[in-house]
Amino acid sequence: MTKRVISAGHICLDITPVFDPATQGTLGKLLSPGKLIHVEAADVHIGGSVANTGLALKKLGMDVSLVAKVGRDPFGDIIVNQLKEYGAADGLIRDGHSTTSYSVVVAPPNVDRIFLHHPGANNRFTGADISNELLKGAALLHFGYPPLMRRMYEDGGAELESLFRRAKALNVATSLDLAAVDTQSEAGQIDWVALLRRIMPYVDFFVPSAEELCFMIDRPRYDEWAARAAGRAFTDILDIQRDVAPLADRVMAWGAKIVLIKCGVPGMYCRAAEANTLKRIGANAQVNADIWSEYEKYEASFCAAQVLSGTGAGDTSIAAFLSSVLEGCDPQRCVDRALATGACCVEAYDALSGLRPLDELDRRIDSGWARVKT
Repeated sequence: MTKRVISAGHICLDITPVFDPATQGTLGKLLSPGKLIHVEAADVHIGGSVANTGLALKKLGMDVSLVAKVGRDPFGDIIVNQLKEYGAADGLIRDGHSTTSYSVVVAPPNVDRIFLHHPGANNRFTGADISNELLKGAALLHFGYPPLMRRMYEDGGAELESLFRRAKALNVATSLDLAAVDTQSEAGQIDWVALLRRIMPYVDFFVPSAEELCFMIDRPRYDEWAARAAGRAFTDILDIQRDVAPLADRVMAWGAKIVLIKCGVPGMYCRAAEANTLKRIGANAQVNADIWSEYEKYEASFCAAQVLSGTGAGDTSIAAFLSSVLEGCDPQRCVDRALATGACCVEAYDALSGLRPLDELDRRIDSGWARVKT
């Protein structure tokens, strides 16, 4: 029987101007003031954790309920209509008091993307939008992007803690993904160390990016990364044991059970607690604590045939990881499927077009799919 998953949290409309594949240069040079850049027709798709991770889980075979909030405006209509195409619009909440969230995604070829983001109705989402009735019997609650959702991070994360407490009380496993924080925004002033320490005892799977996590819990280390990177992507300069493993140490000491840290193009780092701690994962997920006990490994990414956009690649990687865990796969297979999904997704402009069935990915992995050299 397929396990039921709830994907909740942030949703938006992603508007991506399509650049000519021959476009060259750094983002700073491409977008210099006064410059005119010709682009192709915009790629317009739903985005955010609920759309990217939730719909990827659905396409990978999970029984998924999506829960998110949008406005009663044209952008909201587009999101509703696109979700209807997947048969996944029932959990969408229309809020007449706010506008729909959107992002303009600037993603030139071979350049890390930037986002111009409006949080919109996501700021009005609360834990009460997910009922106990919906939670009952679910194997997993995946919540994405609370840093872009005001009600979920204000008051020290009280709403998020309450939601995860309720899920755990109903034997539902929990998963949490973060998002980049604008230092000049309200979220940039939050004490994220205190908030994450409060939440981690109720988090079974913690799946942030290295950069997001470091910014939130170790600002001096983050500043040191910035100095070392000197304008390059942080993930280009990271040493896993020196830079990434200590972040996992900290959040696991706070209570996280299994941590998957996305390290951008180079790869992913995965770490699990010991068996007795893993047995506190929500029982409905039926995670085999023995095969996961004290697992620790960094794996390099698989090579993509082409790189059109990184939009949603991390989110869909998470979907592959979580669905593989719920299938009962061993840790190595779970991480490899996550990396393989990321490699496929960067070959498309949107998050979902590049998705491949997991059994197809298994065959490519087992046949010796080349990995990125680091």
